[in-house]
Amino acid sequence: MRTFAALALSLAFASVAFALNCNGHTELCDRKYSNVTFLGTHNSPFVGVLPADNQLETVTQQLSGGIRYLTAQTHDKDGAIELCHTSCILLDVGLLQDYLKDIKTWMDGNPNEVVTLLLTNQDAIDINKFADAFKAVGLDAYAYAPGADLAMNDWPTLGTMVSNKKRLVVFMDYHADTSKVPWILDEFKYYFETPFDTTDENFAQCTLDRPQGASADGRMYIVNHFLDIEIFPGVLIPNLADAGKTNSMTSILAQTDLCYTQYKRTPNVVLLDFASIGDEMKAQDDLNNLG
Repeated sequence: MRTFAALALSLAFASVAFALNCNGHTELCDRKYSNVTFLGTHNSPFVGVLPADNQLETVTQQLSGGIRYLTAQTHDKDGAIELCHTSCILLDVGLLQDYLKDIKTWMDGNPNEVVTLLLTNQDAIDINKFADAFKAVGLDAYAYAPGADLAMNDWPTLGTMVSNKKRLVVFMDYHADTSKVPWILDEFKYYFETPFDTTDENFAQCTLDRPQGASADGRMYIVNHFLDIEIFPGVLIPNLADAGKTNSMTSILAQTDLCYTQYKRTPNVVLLDFASIGDEMKAQDDLNNLG
């Protein structure tokens, strides 16, 4: 009897410890999703050192390194959803479904982690085709569906999302339709973004760029903190050479401090190119007031 009681007590303590660890920090479990800052990877599937690449590590490595906010471009190629940079002629790294499979495998092995995926859909691909790709690998089982439009303060805590096993948040920039797929959310209903394609190494702005004409009030926001270089007039490529400076604590916090001054709240997301270079995790802890 004592052995059974001791085992039950041990399991109870293990359960509490499990519930109290969210995205690597016990302090984050009681934070609403809308009150957490995530350092994220811009164009996470495009890995390499070619001019169209934005990251140096695979999506699995990004997640294992602490990234919990991923973005990806999708395009229609002969009826399939492919991960292509700008167009599938320029760079095509394969099927969305294969990329989602890697995320699912990582999430299966890391049950305390809340992950966000922001997809682009400029080709207006049918939202049900995206849902089919998620379902094919079982990733839809983790997807969080709010059931109704959420105000910023209505989001659940990370602890609640982990406990409910609904710990994948999916956004789409355009052509989302929650009446058809309730867990693929309209990005610009929930966020605004600062400008991208920045060539100013000082990032001396925090302007509301998209959605045009919208108010910052009531929206979370994404800071696009990745630097481009203009190699020919009108031709921009990611600036890998200066990634260490761009992704330093000094550079990240300088822009986010500017944003805080303007909007009186900390950014929800800071997107980086070549996120494996620099101080992104230290900056994330600082922005979340974690010791």
